[in-house]
Amino acid sequence: MTRTPLAVVTGASSGIGAATAHALGAAGFDLVLGARRVEQLDEVAAAVAEAHGVSTQARRLDVTDTASVEEFAAGLDTVDVVVANAGGALGLDPVAEFDEEQWRWMYDANVLGVARTVRAFLPALRSSGDGRVVVVTSIAGHQTYPGGGGYTAVKHAAVAVTDTLRVELLGEPVRVIEVAPGMVETDFSKVRFSGDEERASAVYQGVTPLTADDIAEAVAWAVTRPSHVTVASITLQPRDQASARDLNRRTAQD
Repeated sequence: MTRTPLAVVTGASSGIGAATAHALGAAGFDLVLGARRVEQLDEVAAAVAEAHGVSTQARRLDVTDTASVEEFAAGLDTVDVVVANAGGALGLDPVAEFDEEQWRWMYDANVLGVARTVRAFLPALRSSGDGRVVVVTSIAGHQTYPGGGGYTAVKHAAVAVTDTLRVELLGEPVRVIEVAPGMVETDFSKVRFSGDEERASAVYQGVTPLTADDIAEAVAWAVTRPSHVTVASITLQPRDQASARDLNRRTAQD
């Protein structure tokens, strides 16, 4: 009897994580979804199961807490795909005025969170015989911009962890994939600006950003390539974006 492949998605209660759950469900994966916002996560899991007819579990997960990550992974002995998507940005302070608590949380969530997730699931990925780890980073992991010192630093570190993992797993049945989005309209900016909707909306003014579905489609494509193909890195950005700093902001007359 053929086993249905199983995918795990962290940070799955909204945005890219929720969209990725739908994309992988549509590709035929059963799913285990993790996030801190359990009620919202339950709604995503139910919607994925109904839309795609796959088995979907929702489990509370805080990637900044080692015990939470280990509990989340408990009992999952064979996993085909792990999408390490949980993380986020806080603030836009210049380096000379940085908020230590915000920078500490960003490192814990975006870097140590990835490492904790990989450590917890690597045995199950190996057990599958064709494991895939997807780390959702950012173009901020390859570029810098004013006010982004904390976030660009942690995303550069996440890219380094991802690249190191790929080297360390060479010869093993686990592929390591980086997906680096540019500007995507999700709750990202709202979280960054502590719920300030007006400031968050201004980020996307005059620009047609990517959507969470755009990123999810890339993730699903990468993990469904033949087992001899590793999509090492994908960078996606809107047509209106040339770099982390360069945007084409159209006016109402354009």
